[in-house]
Formats: sequence, C-alpha cells, structure tokens
Amino acid sequence: MAAKTSDIELINASKFYGPTLAVDHVNLRIPGGRYCCLLGPSGCGKTTTLRLIAGHEQASGGDILIGDQNVTRRPPAQRGTALMFQNYALFPHLNSIDNVAFSLRMRGVGKAERSAEAMTYLRLVHMEDYAERIPAQLSGGQQQRVALARALVTRPNVLLLDEPLSALDPFLRIRMREELRRLQTELGISFVHVTHSQEEAMALSDLVVVMNDGRIEQSGPPREIFEAPRSTFVARFIGDHNVLSGRIEHIDGARAQVSLGAAGFEIAAPAGLKVGDAAQLAVRSDKVLITAGRQRLKAVGAEGDAPAGPAASVPATVAAIEYLGMWVKLRLAIAGVDEFTVSLSDRQFFDHPLQVGDAVLAGWEGQDLHLLEA
Repeated sequence: MAAKTSDIELINASKFYGPTLAVDHVNLRIPGGRYCCLLGPSGCGKTTTLRLIAGHEQASGGDILIGDQNVTRRPPAQRGTALMFQNYALFPHLNSIDNVAFSLRMRGVGKAERSAEAMTYLRLVHMEDYAERIPAQLSGGQQQRVALARALVTRPNVLLLDEPLSALDPFLRIRMREELRRLQTELGISFVHVTHSQEEAMALSDLVVVMNDGRIEQSGPPREIFEAPRSTFVARFIGDHNVLSGRIEHIDGARAQVSLGAAGFEIAAPAGLKVGDAAQLAVRSDKVLITAGRQRLKAVGAEGDAPAGPAASVPATVAAIEYLGMWVKLRLAIAGVDEFTVSLSDRQFFDHPLQVGDAVLAGWEGQDLHLLEA
C-alpha cells in the first residue's frame, strides 16, 4: 500500500524572513522508515523546518534531499511527501470519501477507481462507516482521521504532520498517538511530526530533534534525550531535570570534585575539563532524595531501599506542593538555584506528608548527576 522508504537529509539548510533567521543552517538526517518528532517551544523553527521539507517554503540556503534526490527547488507535488495541516483543511462541502479522493480526482483518476482507493484508506483509519458524512458532522478526532487518509492516499514516501494532536482533548490525544504509531509501523514510511509536547515526542518517536532559536540543540532516541540532555536548554525543556551551577575544585584522573555552595560531590571528568571551570549539572526530579527530620523519602525513580546517605545534599525549604495523582511534585527553594523540583510517589508523600515552609535536605547520588555542555 505504501511507497518506498526514503531518507530525509537537510544539509546546512536555512530560512530567512527578511532580516529574521528562522532556520539557522540546520544539518539533520532522518533515516527512512523512522518516526521523527521536531520538538521545541513556539518560534523555535520546527514548523518552518517541516515546511522546508514539504516544499511549502523555499530554503534561503543549503540543500534538502529525500531519498537520492535533491528536492530543494522542486514544488511540493514532486517531492514524494504529503503534509497534514494543523487545522486539517478539509473541504466543508465534501463528504469524507470525496475529501480523501480529491487529490486523485485532480490527477484525473476515474470516479470508480478513486472512490475505491479512498475507501481503502478510510478503512485504514477506521472511518469507513463515516464515508458519507461532511466534516461538520464529524468530531475533531474523526476529522483528523479523514485528513490522515487524505494525506496517505497519495502514497507518499514521507508523511509530514504539523501539530496534528494539538486541538484534541487529552483522552483522545492519547488514543490518536496510538493510531499514528500503528499507521507508521504498518505503512513503514517516514513520519516527521512537529510538536511542542515533550510527552507526545517521547511516546511517538524513534528520533527526537530538539530545536531552539532555529537551531538543533540535540537529536537522538527519546531515552537518550531524556536520560542525557546535553545542554541547559534541553534539560529544562524536556522537563523533570534540575539544573545546578557549580565549579570544578579538583580533578583526579577520571573524577572531578565539584562544589555547589557548601556542598561538594564527584562527577566523571570529561576531556578538556579544568580546575576553576564553571559546571552546569542536571539531576532528574525523580532521582532526588528528601530528608525531613529523621525520615528520608525516596524519589519516584529510586530502586530498592534508600541509601544510608546521599553523596551530596543541600538545605532547602518546601515552597509549593502539587498533587498529581500518581505522584506529588514538590518545588523547593534552595539558595543559588533558580528552580528545583522533586517527584515523590503519592504513597511516599502521604505516609510522611510535608507542608509548605518545612525545612528539608535535598540530596542525590553522584551517578545521578549529568554534566551539561557549556
């Protein structure tokens, strides 16, 4: 049913809008048959990058390759891509089957053939029972499925999706994530999906590309991005990471001693690190250990019994408490730290509840610290 699998490569691709640089010399390769999410805040360049791949924007510089073809100057219809717009862009006067068949009609395909093909793709997205309904008679999720079928009926090598889940309610968003992943696996083609939701990117993608100010901050598998952010921006944007500022006090072979105020702790010392260097480190909120009086609360991600004592700890005050169902999130006030959060399971918190204003110690193990790039 699907077309062949094609790699996508951007080579030094850039896009100017007048004097504004929206995409800043991006280099990226998306292997064929992968689900890739372009992730970042509003205005970071992710949608412009998607539109450069689609051909709906012309690159100001660099090259765009799909498969073995340089498509930089080709119109959208000659790229082997299909773009699903954020607002779905269905024709309001056409029913579902005619919306899906529209591109085939424009290519001169006969009515019987295009209707049969459109119905095949409506079945693929479980919308065959709604073939005769117009968009106004469909829910948001149903409209999205019709828009997906319309994009796929052209048998693209690459499907491009511009924030396709943003208008859906949370429950339907999760269901449609499952559907998108099923379709990508079943068809075997490349999906490139723009989103500002970290959860969506983690749930869907084989490859996450985190963008900021028109540049790629980091790309890699979801777990790698979450476990080992390379920059302060990625650590903070991905969420659930606390960023600490310290200084290298001593280096002994492969280990470095870092000071954070009155506290000190060890980290692995990468090449090029020198005594006196500033160090930005990240520790996940679910790896933090809280000590209140004589009671130590394990973080959500801690395994086994709590250790006899963390490798390092700092005094803190509970500034805010959020109950989130499966876990409780604490925001701590720590001298010299902009923001610091801790995730505790609901049971751990309510067995030994804390209150705003309580004095605690926040600690962590050395292996749970991750050195960020400057």
